[in-house]
Amino acid sequence: MGAGREAFRRLLQERMELELTVRGRRSGQEHTRPVWFVVEGDTLQLLPVTGSDSRWYRNLLVHPDVTLMVDGESLRLSARPITEPALVAATVERFRARYGASEIARYYSKLDVAVEIELPPVSHVTPA
Repeated sequence: MGAGREAFRRLLQERMELELTVRGRRSGQEHTRPVWFVVEGDTLQLLPVTGSDSRWYRNLLVHPDVTLMVDGESLRLSARPITEPALVAATVERFRARYGASEIARYYSKLDVAVEIELPPVSHVTPA
């Protein structure tokens, strides 16, 4: 699936939003929503709009496996909450740099947590 990973990474570079699917902590049903994101190295970072009060954030605390989808390409990965204030602040700054400070202030009401998802490695095959 190396080609799929490479295609997914290219799509991430071209898009400002992706679809995040999480499983409900009580119902077990899947819920999908559009989210903004930043990529830092091999890590994709998310910032819940209402912070630790966001339903999708509370769901992934119970069921950390999530699906990311961009233009029909999807990856199922594991998400990890970020609660350390310095790391959350660094994620917020990356979001401000990418989307604009005024947009983050406009849409994000609570900045107390973030989420990181380790992206799978891309194959490093050198053509012969």
